[in-house]
Amino acid sequence: MTAPLFELTDQERSALWRQAETTVHHGPDGVGEDALPARVKDALHDFGRDPGKTGYMLLRGLEVGVLPPTHSDGEPATLPGHGTAGLGMLIAETLGTMIGYADEKSGALVHNVQPLPGEETRIEGSGSVAFDFHIENVHHPLRPDFIGLICLRQDHERTASTRIASCREALELLKPETVRSLRQCQFHSNYPGSFTRDSTVEPAPSGPHPVLFGSPEKPFIRFNSHNTTSLNKAGRAALRVLAEALEHVCHEVVLRPGDCAVLNNNIATHGRSAFTPRYDGQDRWLRRFYAIKSIPHAVREMMDGSRVLPPLPAIEGIW
Repeated sequence: MTAPLFELTDQERSALWRQAETTVHHGPDGVGEDALPARVKDALHDFGRDPGKTGYMLLRGLEVGVLPPTHSDGEPATLPGHGTAGLGMLIAETLGTMIGYADEKSGALVHNVQPLPGEETRIEGSGSVAFDFHIENVHHPLRPDFIGLICLRQDHERTASTRIASCREALELLKPETVRSLRQCQFHSNYPGSFTRDSTVEPAPSGPHPVLFGSPEKPFIRFNSHNTTSLNKAGRAALRVLAEALEHVCHEVVLRPGDCAVLNNNIATHGRSAFTPRYDGQDRWLRRFYAIKSIPHAVREMMDGSRVLPPLPAIEGIW
């Protein structure tokens, strides 16, 4: 099964880029109901209501504008005020509420995913080794409902892929006893590296929590192949079987400049294939953003009008 592919017309591409260049200077609060071309808005609304079995869709034909080198002298480009950040704001606000996390990248709403010298083996956006299946922020009680990945620049060989695997497609390959095990509250998930980069103390893992939850036919997933573990032998075996099933149903998506993969973070896990950066200014470069459908009132009060979720210790008492 393939995911929905939505290709923008030249007119939609131009209109969306004009709006994005305005939006990035005013922020996501200024995104109105009619900010997107009608056909684009309807496609995103349809996906938000029904993500299908694959849990992702692909927007193709976005403008990416004039780009600087991916990085110079080992320093990454940040693109403040660039229209691609405005694209992320427009798409995120159509799906829900655009958010950042205070303890991840200083609360940035748009993240640059680019390889950095000396970080090749890091299992996060700055690395270039293979990154196995995961959802974003598996440890967090307020995980994004949607993530977006906008491709600005491909790797030199144009072969690096975003690997997407749906728990709803994988479910068909799992035996009932494996599913029962994955639905038990016997799993723990460590913080991802993007949340602990500047920390000298390893936080306690979250959990116990189930890996699969929700209705039997349309489950949701809370899983990171690098961070989710079980102290139970049956639980560890179930995690291995799940990883194999996700691999079997994987969609290899080679993003081109102007592509945006939009994922339902409760259904579609994702990863990336390995690639070889050259650090010549033309390396692979994506921009990532998050959207969430609802935020508890108490958390909104702590946010005090911002879009940045407070550090986890400040809100963990709510759950």
